[in-house]
Amino acid sequence: MKLVKVAATVINQTPFDWLGNEARIKSALRDARTKNISVLCLPELCISGYGCEDAFYMPHLSERSWKMLEDLLPETKGMVVSLGLPFLHRGALFNVIAVVVDGQVAAVVPKKLLAGDGVHYEPRWFKSWPSGMVEEITVNGHEILIGDLFVNCGGIKIGFEICEEAWVANRPGAVLARLGVDIVLNPSASHFAFGKRQIRERFVSEGSRAFNVVYLYSNLLGNESGRIIFDGGAMIASEGHIVGCGQRFGYRDFVTTEAVVDVALNRMARARTGSFQPLIGNEIGQSINVSFDWPEIEGCASGEATWVESWESSKDFKAEEFSRSVALGLFDFLRKSRLHGFTVSLSGGLDSAAVTTLAAFSLRLAALDIGVSGVKERLGHITGIHQFHSLDEIVHSLIGCAYQATANSGEATEAAAKGIAEALGVSFWRWSVNDVLESYKSIVGQATGTKWEWNEHDIILQNIQARSRAPSIWMLANLKNHLLLATSNRSEVAVGYATMDGDTCGGLSPLAGIDKAYLRQWMEWLEIKGPSGLGPLPAVHAINKMVPTAELRPRSQHQTDEADLMPYDVLDVIERAAIRDKMSPKDVLITLTAKFPQHAAQDRKIWVTRFFTLWCRNQWKRERYAPGFHLDDESLDPKTWCRFPILSGNFIDELSHLDA
Repeated sequence: MKLVKVAATVINQTPFDWLGNEARIKSALRDARTKNISVLCLPELCISGYGCEDAFYMPHLSERSWKMLEDLLPETKGMVVSLGLPFLHRGALFNVIAVVVDGQVAAVVPKKLLAGDGVHYEPRWFKSWPSGMVEEITVNGHEILIGDLFVNCGGIKIGFEICEEAWVANRPGAVLARLGVDIVLNPSASHFAFGKRQIRERFVSEGSRAFNVVYLYSNLLGNESGRIIFDGGAMIASEGHIVGCGQRFGYRDFVTTEAVVDVALNRMARARTGSFQPLIGNEIGQSINVSFDWPEIEGCASGEATWVESWESSKDFKAEEFSRSVALGLFDFLRKSRLHGFTVSLSGGLDSAAVTTLAAFSLRLAALDIGVSGVKERLGHITGIHQFHSLDEIVHSLIGCAYQATANSGEATEAAAKGIAEALGVSFWRWSVNDVLESYKSIVGQATGTKWEWNEHDIILQNIQARSRAPSIWMLANLKNHLLLATSNRSEVAVGYATMDGDTCGGLSPLAGIDKAYLRQWMEWLEIKGPSGLGPLPAVHAINKMVPTAELRPRSQHQTDEADLMPYDVLDVIERAAIRDKMSPKDVLITLTAKFPQHAAQDRKIWVTRFFTLWCRNQWKRERYAPGFHLDDESLDPKTWCRFPILSGNFIDELSHLDA
C-alpha cells in the first residue's frame, strides 16, 4: 500500500490580472497545505489566464508570468504542483506546465497537441512541442529541462496530459503508462458545452483504467474573458473509478477536490495486465529524478465518488446546465466589467423574460453558493451594495427593466412584463415611445415627401418601432451604470430576424447561443419546476401561453414570429443541417422531408429557400451582434466559431434546383 493525498483545483482567473490571479493561486496553495495535500493539479494557463488572445504576443506577458511563478514558489513547500503559463523558447511561444516540487521548478512540460477547433485558437499563438524532445534551458541563472518529460518524485512518477491531449486518439497517457508513470495530471482550460461533463468523466475514468494510473483533472472556472464559460468540475480517478468530483458552476474564487489514492494498487493492476508492454530503455520521453519525502498516511484510499449535487444526475440536466452556465457567465461579466447591474428592455415576450430571469438567477444562485455576504463582497465595486440587508434588495437595485409601448403593443404583453418583473423582484418601469416613433416618421416623411403606408413600407415601419426604443433603454442603462442586455436568440441570429440598433442593442447577448425551440421548452420547465434550490417561476405562464410575436405590425394583422419565418422547430433542424452539418440546400430539403412529413412539400421548399436566403443576406448582422456566451458546439458566432463570407453568391443556383 502506498497512500498519497492528491487534489485538483478549479480556479476563476482573468487574463493578465496579475495581482488577482496571484492572490487566488496563493489562496489555493495555502488551502492545499492546510489539508496536507501532496500533489496539486492547477489548471492550464492559470497564471496568465487562458483567454489572453493576441496579447500572448506581448513579450511582457510571458516574462510577467514567469515572475509570478517564481513569487509563488515559497507557497509550494512540501507539495508537487502544476502551474500553467505561456513560455518563450527559441523564438517560439509554448503553452507549458511548470512542474514545481517542494518550492523548486523541477521541469517545464510544453503542450504537444494544441486545441485549434471551435472556440480554441491555440495554434495562432503557440507552437506544438515535438514528442520525445527535451532541451536544457537557463532561466534567471537556474538550469531547467524543458520538453516531453515526466518527474520521478521520491519513487512516484508523475506525467501530464494537458487538456486537448486527453481528447484525441493518440493520448500521451498511453506512452506514459509504458514508461511506468503512476500519476497523470491533466491541467485543462475546457470550455463549457451542453453534456460535456459526461465526456470528461469518461476520459478521466478510462484514462485511469487503461493506463493503470491515478488521474487528476483540473479546469478553469467562471466567465474568464467574456464569451467562454468554464464550469470547473475537477475529477480524480483511480483504478478506473471516479474517487473525487468537484462542484461545477461555483461562485468561489477556487474549489479544491481531494482524494486519498493508493499508487500500489494501480501498479499491481498494470502488472497483471497481460497485454501491457513496458518501454525498456526509456526510449521516448525522459524522467527527471527529484527527491521528495512522501508523508505517511494512515487509513485507506477514498471510495468511489458520487456527484456533488443532485441536479447533476436529474432528468432536467440540460435545463439546469443552461440556467447555471448563463447565470454564472452573467455574474462574472458584471463583476469583471465593474458595472453596477443589468438593464433589459422587457417586452413581455419570451426572450426578454428569459434574459431578465437569468439575470436574477445570476444573483440568487450566487447567494445559494456564497451567501448574501459573499455576493456583496464579490460585487464590492458597486456603490452602496454593503448597505443592503437582503438579497431581495440587491436584486431590486441591480436589475432594471422597462416596458416601452407603442400603439401596436398589447395589454397582454404589458401585463406579462409587469408580472415577471414583480415575480423576480426587479425594478420595473413603463413608458410609451409612440411620440418618438411618430416624430421620426414625420421628420423623414416631410423631408422625402413620403406618406407612410403599411402595405408599401412594412419593413421600414417595423424597424423604426424597434429602433425608437433603443435611445431610452440605453439612457436608463447609462443612468444606472448598468450593462444593457440584448435579447436576440440564436434562431433570430441565424436568419437576421432582428432590427439592428433596435432589439439588438446591448453590450452582451446572453441568448445568442441558444435556439428559440429549446428556449420555449426551458420556459415551460421554468414554470413547473425551475432550477434546484430556486424552484419554479409560475409567473412565466402568462408568457408561455402567448404566441411569440414581435408586436411591430398593427394588431389587426395578428403578427407572429413563426408566420414571418417558419415553425421554430423546423428552423432549428434546417439551421443544424445547413450550418453545423454543412449540407447543401438539396440535402437539407431531403432531411426536412424525412423529419417533417406532416408539412406540405411546398412549405418545406419555401422554408429551406427562406433560410438560405436570409442566412446569406444577414451575415453582416451576425458580425455586429453583441458578444454572446458559448453554450454548445453549434455556435453561430463569426468571431469564435462559425466563419462565413459577408458577401456571397447566396446559393442562388443550388436553390433554383430544389423543384427537381
